[in-house]
Amino acid sequence: MKLNILHTNDIHSNFDNFAKIVSKMKELKDENTLVLDAGDYADFKRMELQGTNGLAAVELLEAAGYDAIAIGNNEFFNGPDILSGMAVNSKVPFLTCNLCTLDYKDILGAKKSIILEKNNIRILLIGTAPDIAPFNELCGFKLKDHIEAINQEIASNNGKYDICILVSHLGMDKDREVAEKIDKVDVIIGGHFHILMDKPEVLNNTIIFTSGCFAEHLGVLKLEVDSNGVKVIDGKNIAIEEYKQDVEINRVLKENKEKAIDVLGKSLYEINEDLWHDIVEENPMTNFLADALADVLSCDLALINSGVLNGGIRKGTVSLKKLLELCPSPLNPTSFEVQGKHLKEALQDSLDTDYCYLDGKGPGFRGKYLGRLHVSRALIEHDGRNIINVFINGEKLEEERWYTVASSDYLLRGTGYTALSNNKNEKYNIEYLRDTLKEYLAKEDFIKKAYVDRWIKK
Repeated sequence: MKLNILHTNDIHSNFDNFAKIVSKMKELKDENTLVLDAGDYADFKRMELQGTNGLAAVELLEAAGYDAIAIGNNEFFNGPDILSGMAVNSKVPFLTCNLCTLDYKDILGAKKSIILEKNNIRILLIGTAPDIAPFNELCGFKLKDHIEAINQEIASNNGKYDICILVSHLGMDKDREVAEKIDKVDVIIGGHFHILMDKPEVLNNTIIFTSGCFAEHLGVLKLEVDSNGVKVIDGKNIAIEEYKQDVEINRVLKENKEKAIDVLGKSLYEINEDLWHDIVEENPMTNFLADALADVLSCDLALINSGVLNGGIRKGTVSLKKLLELCPSPLNPTSFEVQGKHLKEALQDSLDTDYCYLDGKGPGFRGKYLGRLHVSRALIEHDGRNIINVFINGEKLEEERWYTVASSDYLLRGTGYTALSNNKNEKYNIEYLRDTLKEYLAKEDFIKKAYVDRWIKK
């Protein structure tokens, strides 16, 4: 018997591409087709999601005709209430067998597994979420051992299904671990690592396939299912760049954008100064964020790259819509310790214009460029090419001394500024950088202080 699987993963709310994928899906789909997503579909960088508590994503999945979605980290970044609201209100099952609340209760509305039937084939679908410690608990969740959780679902459904498909957001390493350790998983549709595979991989008779990221490709897996097991007839990833966008998906997006603007566009308060922004030059917008982080985290100094902000903000109304546009990345205020010599190395790199314009790609990043490092409680003297002196709280930097730094989890990982990865004793705040902006933009003294230069050319 034939079974076709159309699948996506790590779309990250790239809905323009997604509208093209849906056009191709509708062309290929028949009564023997299963449509699956392996998680990180709902990236809350989009106002359609922020302004509807994620329900816009639910409407899009339903309009596209998905049979199930695995819960990825971007589905749970906004906490149990938002995730449960999405799962409860969705006709498309949200699957996870290993994600639970802090008190180890099931996620309201989510299912550990389901059984569907296509072409007289009974299909057990199991979902898995990734371990992204320490952010699991920061977001309000615990993770059970995925091997034990999958085995439990298989055992509890014994005799009720013909094939088992794992819709996984564990990442390729753990997908392969599942294939090696659990004989009864026939197919793994994977995500999390953004891997675009040329063809399916077969490991221990388990078929593994993933489709890259950002809705640039549609995975197509054609299977033959019989008493001897499951075999691959064909497996490929179709590039969708040239396809037209689906009209229904665009209609759903437009309606939800209007809803979101109504919710997010309301005035929170007003500011009396323009805070301009630049990727390369020192600017008050990024200085402001550095000052806010220094105050929130009470460190020796603050360090933040201008690339985490998409622009500045004009005097006048501040709204949630503007804050989301300004800082869409789900990055957390983070403190850590780093030695002076590594701070100086990172600051030296930041003097290079080409370095600032590097692709800022990294976990949680939703911007484009890496950007210039901005500081608070510090002063940097330079000649345009080289650092001459660095002063922290008025004292000259000591290369072997460990300093506490207020920053973000982006720089903690050494993304772009690799010297900063030589750190220890990290601590995370639960809110995002844009939440810090929301709190501190209401403080006029911080806005005025942001215009004080910290990079001094000698």
